Amino acid sequence: MPTSTLLTPRQAAERLGMSYPALKHWILSGRIQTIKTPGGHHRVPLDALKEFLPPTQAQTGNARISGRNQLLGSVVEVRVEGLMAKVVLAVGNQHVTAIITADAVRELALKPGDEAVALIKATEVMIGRP
Repeated sequence: MPTSTLLTPRQAAERLGMSYPALKHWILSGRIQTIKTPGGHHRVPLDALKEFLPPTQAQTGNARISGRNQLLGSVVEVRVEGLMAKVVLAVGNQHVTAIITADAVRELALKPGDEAVALIKATEVMIGRP
């Protein structure tokens, strides 16, 4: 395996957005795969990180998103009309609806049953009573 695909534990922790001690605990407990160097140091294959990255980050490599409101769900509806599209995700027992471009739906190849992430960025939150 080429060394360019191996990360130090600190580099891996940074990619995962977690602390070095937490990643070290994962390594020692066997939760994440590593390779030991001849000197006994752990190296983390880049592929070993994929299962721990959110879908958007796993697909875009090093790109990171500042938004913390990321809701993982399942696509239940995709309706394309002209240049715009309505996408509905089931997140738990709730639905989240987004209006995005038709081009974005095609690029993401969204269809009912697919797993997707809703990234929510709002400046205001309203609370109501049922």
